[in-house]
Amino acid sequence: MNFKSKYRYALTGKIVFVFLVFLFTHLFSQQTVTGRIVDNDGINLSGVIIINMATDHKTYSNAEGAFSIEASQNDELRFVKEDFGRVSTRVLTDGNNPPLLVSLIPIPKEIEEVQIVKKLTGDLSKDSRIVAKVDKGEIVQQAVGLPQPIGKMREKPAEVKSVLLPMLLGSLNVQGVYDLISGKARKQKRQYKYDDLQEHISWIKNRVDEDYFTQAGIPAERISEFIEFSFLVKPQVRTYVKAKNLSGVLLRLEETIPLYVDRLKHSGKSE
Repeated sequence: MNFKSKYRYALTGKIVFVFLVFLFTHLFSQQTVTGRIVDNDGINLSGVIIINMATDHKTYSNAEGAFSIEASQNDELRFVKEDFGRVSTRVLTDGNNPPLLVSLIPIPKEIEEVQIVKKLTGDLSKDSRIVAKVDKGEIVQQAVGLPQPIGKMREKPAEVKSVLLPMLLGSLNVQGVYDLISGKARKQKRQYKYDDLQEHISWIKNRVDEDYFTQAGIPAERISEFIEFSFLVKPQVRTYVKAKNLSGVLLRLEETIPLYVDRLKHSGKSE
């Protein structure tokens, strides 16, 4: 084994060792974070989703607004509830672990004008206009000719291939190695995936009346869950969302609605 091969072998061994030490430290440094969630009037909020963005672990607040979740130092917890603004906080900073008191602020709602309900015709080109909401922001953009941004302005996560391959050739990307070992790259990918999912769900909810779903047998509080279910069962739904094709979205949703409603019925029987 020549000197260059020995150097590469030793460097790879050190990286693996550092990674294992980091993983061991992370696993055994977790603690239980507890707290209570209230609204801006101090009333306890139940059913709030608490997500550890570092581990993707989720839990819900109980009837008293209380919750508990495992976390490590400086993990980000995100609190999500429909009709409330999201809140994020870092936990276990400076080694402290006091119970959290999280306040969620309701999102103001506009009172919609009364409209005459039109029956669906079965012609998706017409139905998409019937159930579609008016996107005022999009109308303004079209009217004033605002340019649309290309892509998303966000940092690209480090990739194993793009970091290790140059390293074997003698070029060390220090920041890339740190991002991989510390888990930053993994957190970024998870964060981007979650943000894109919520954005695509919101795209549909912002353009289709709630009555379209409830009249098909989907409870209002489960609309987001149904849309995510549709993304999994019929990936073409998300393809149409990316293409901003509402008619195509409705076409695929019509196929997944019976599946989801039947699933709800069976889950209700099992309870």
